[in-house]
Amino acid sequence: QAQLEESGGGSVQAGDSLRLSCAASERAFDGYSRAWFREAPGKEREFVAAIRWNGGHVYYADTVKGRFTISRDNAKSTIFLQMDSLRPEDTATYYCAAGRPILSALRMPSMYNFWGRGTQVSVSS
Repeated sequence: QAQLEESGGGSVQAGDSLRLSCAASERAFDGYSRAWFREAPGKEREFVAAIRWNGGHVYYADTVKGRFTISRDNAKSTIFLQMDSLRPEDTATYYCAAGRPILSALRMPSMYNFWGRGTQVSVSS
């Protein structure tokens, strides 16, 4: 079964940068939208960013817009999340997801069928 695997998390200070990667074990996710979500302790999983496979349109949560950048490498079925100007409130486990949501449902975790195991990001002040 095709899998997603995140990497690149770590512990940094406020203002630092991190780059997360999400690799697919095979090209099964070609044609799928790919997204990043995050989940902080005691909070619900929330949308961070998404990229549509068809056309490559990108979407961001307001809380990360201007600081985070989602991109993809189609040849490697890999997506990235460049996170700059990190803040303590960005601390969470970050998950990669793949699915085929309609545009209006792009930010809903339930619209994604495939998930990675997550990578931890900790930002200290």
